[in-house]
Amino acid sequence: MNASTKTADRTVLISGAGIAGPTLAHWLARHGFQPTVVERAAAVRSSGSPVDVAGRAMEVAERMGIRDRLRAAATQVTGVGFYNGAGRRVGRIDLRGLSGAARADTVELPRGDLAAIVHEASRDDAEFVFGDSIASLSQDEAGVDVTFEYGRPRRFALVVGADGLHSAVRRLAFGPESGFVRHLGMYVATMPLAGAAGDLREVAIHNAPGRALCVHPGCGRPLAAFMVRSAAVPDFDHRDTEQHRRLLTAAFAGMGWRAPEVLAQVRKSEELYVDAVSQVRLPQWSRGRVALLGDAASCVSLFGGGSSLAMAGAYGLADALAADPADHRAALARYEAAHRGLVDQARQSVRAAFALLVPAGRGGILARNLATRLSPAVLATARAGSVLKSRATPGDYS
Repeated sequence: MNASTKTADRTVLISGAGIAGPTLAHWLARHGFQPTVVERAAAVRSSGSPVDVAGRAMEVAERMGIRDRLRAAATQVTGVGFYNGAGRRVGRIDLRGLSGAARADTVELPRGDLAAIVHEASRDDAEFVFGDSIASLSQDEAGVDVTFEYGRPRRFALVVGADGLHSAVRRLAFGPESGFVRHLGMYVATMPLAGAAGDLREVAIHNAPGRALCVHPGCGRPLAAFMVRSAAVPDFDHRDTEQHRRLLTAAFAGMGWRAPEVLAQVRKSEELYVDAVSQVRLPQWSRGRVALLGDAASCVSLFGGGSSLAMAGAYGLADALAADPADHRAALARYEAAHRGLVDQARQSVRAAFALLVPAGRGGILARNLATRLSPAVLATARAGSVLKSRATPGDYS
């Protein structure tokens, strides 16, 4: 990065090159801003669970000219099957029958593919800096002075944290993570699974009380996911892969179906991704010239829908800044007021998804399975299609 001593009115630094960051960069460039995206990783992440792009996010994709590319990368999943320990299917949800026309306008695709597509849509109009991260922020009335882990200091008119649940921008500008991140009583783990994908049309799930093992066919490369109800684990570190392997092995030892096979791969996988299912709640998403976007501002659960919210929020933020570029405070307040409504709607479905995918006891598992056979329509509001739409994580660790 080159040093800069002057504040350009339309320079915007975006931290995070996942889904929200590149989408925001695309729209800011379209509105005449000069976006820079800094990303800790060396490149756009190619892995990740399947995610949904739906609702307003599909409208954003259409306006970006990437809708056809999303559809071309989509999975073929049409249902969720529930299996007992012996491998016999004991329940099923036909996703095509859920939510009617709204489901028809939903695209499920691997998160890595979505990240690559939005990056390609923005890379020619924005500066991308990989392998670096923000170290400090110091703002005044005119701009924000930023230092980086490796690059030279620079100054920007605005800084946007689109750097996820464990946002460095949020920590630097708002305070410690512990003040804003709420554990929801569950962990989830995902990783690519070696072997044949099997039925490309079905997500397969096996439950034990408070636990679920899922296999998603992806687009031919299957993905395994563990979900487990658990109180917050003391000293849990979302970057400690060895800790994750130990916790998963302990939580799922003795579980039937494909658990022994998948656990054997957990012990060797270099692509295991683990985190707590959490919500982020802040009274305000901006502080002066620093704003938050996506999971950094309002992570719903790491359990589904985050990519759609990220795309819709990025479009709304860029639109608000373009409508009032001379008054960033008013623009950021307008963005937040409009987008909080979408976030609140998404939060309402989290508990229903827990009950559907990870029943707490054997009675809940039996009742869920029976309901899928006798009255699938009653499960529509639970958004069964949200399974494996998170970016992360594991087990009954308590």
